[in-house]
Amino acid sequence: MSDEATRAELDRYFLWIEQQLPERLGRILHWLRQPWMLLARIAVSILLIIGGVFAFLPVLGFWMIPLGLMIIAQDLPFLQKPLVRLFQWSERKWADWRS
Repeated sequence: MSDEATRAELDRYFLWIEQQLPERLGRILHWLRQPWMLLARIAVSILLIIGGVFAFLPVLGFWMIPLGLMIIAQDLPFLQKPLVRLFQWSERKWADWRS
């Protein structure tokens, strides 16, 4: 998969997540993805990953780790391919489980 195809696939997952979130949270995620929001993206992704590590606490959860990795992957190309492969694998497993 080329870098452009990987980036397009990652964008597809971002759009899907934005649509699944409540409208306000989807707008925040869209806002974070803007090129000039680099420092905010770094801070939010680190907080999400740390929050995911403490998933045993109320409100926090494991779901925070993939979202944090996904947000930071926008700026770290070496994370994009493995993350897209992980999301593709989980999509296939979800489809198998549902059928």
